[in-house]
Amino acid sequence: MKKTLAKLADGRELIYFDTDEGAVRDAPDLRPLDPVDSRPELRRDEATGDWITIASHRQNRTYHPPAGECPLCPSRDGRLSEIPAADYEVAVFENRFPSLAGEAGRCEVVCFTPDHDAGFADLTPAAARLVLDAWTDRTAELSALPGVEQVYCFENRGAEIGVTLAHPHGQIYAFPFVTPRTAKMTAAAQAHRAATGRNLFEDLLSRARAATERVVTAGEHWIAFVPHAARWPYEVHLYPHRRVPDLTCLTEAERAEFPSVYLDLLRRFDRLFPVPEAEARTETEAERPHKPAPTPTPYISAWHQAPRTHGEELALHLELFTIRRTPDKLKFLAGTESGTEAFINDVAPETAARRLREALA
Repeated sequence: MKKTLAKLADGRELIYFDTDEGAVRDAPDLRPLDPVDSRPELRRDEATGDWITIASHRQNRTYHPPAGECPLCPSRDGRLSEIPAADYEVAVFENRFPSLAGEAGRCEVVCFTPDHDAGFADLTPAAARLVLDAWTDRTAELSALPGVEQVYCFENRGAEIGVTLAHPHGQIYAFPFVTPRTAKMTAAAQAHRAATGRNLFEDLLSRARAATERVVTAGEHWIAFVPHAARWPYEVHLYPHRRVPDLTCLTEAERAEFPSVYLDLLRRFDRLFPVPEAEARTETEAERPHKPAPTPTPYISAWHQAPRTHGEELALHLELFTIRRTPDKLKFLAGTESGTEAFINDVAPETAARRLREALA
């Protein structure tokens, strides 16, 4: 992998990742940009102890631009974007509208491919491996920044999730605090160690392997399963068989197998709600206005990594889930989930796992 550092016109950092060691990335950013003026504020909720980020400057961020004005496509044909090069493999840059900045952390955008109409599931294994290498590089670099407690790599996919840029991309947040979900997992793992003398996540993996009805797929180094108490209609957790704290600790064998397992999962998600063949052949959208054809499955893909401190009992894993519960129904976080954080799932985990296993049949 070749890593090339560059600067955008407003001083933000841009990083190219290439499989070709001979790639030259020297195109300048010719846009007349004003300096970024982002001043997020962290406030602590005294009732819960959670940190809340106030980032009012994000109200003016780019919102659903037409494809011809996408800021994540390469700069070509006279149109300038956040990526000055006329082509790229993977590009990472500081977000122009960051939720976290300065002493309050850092936000980066990860462009998975120059193809505006593709998705992560469309990547080749080599391209997916390059994204994994970029995630790993950024985890190492951002973890070393003063004040950073936790690095979080994730992808939001689909307008239903709240995505405002259609180009396939993800984000990386370098938090100056330990996020609430990670804090809960840390407390649970510490309590489990005190009660049993064992590691919680190693026990969870052992139980998942035994509960074959919840396993979706497995390889020599990775296993993907629906958790016993899944919160979302279709939710899969992907773990390396060997417990490690973060992406930087994966072996070459684990890295090599990851793309095939992860791409397989994403493609299963996209086949959960296909248009019936007969319906697709005989009906038009106008003829079935109340039965719109499913779009590619909206999902959130989230890497959970151990924070800088008190993460000894945690385990690197990826959580992949969708809010779609039927072809035309979404799971909304309504009164119980939003008001009390008490989740209600409409799909049994065992049923979800079976449907995901059958999705590529």
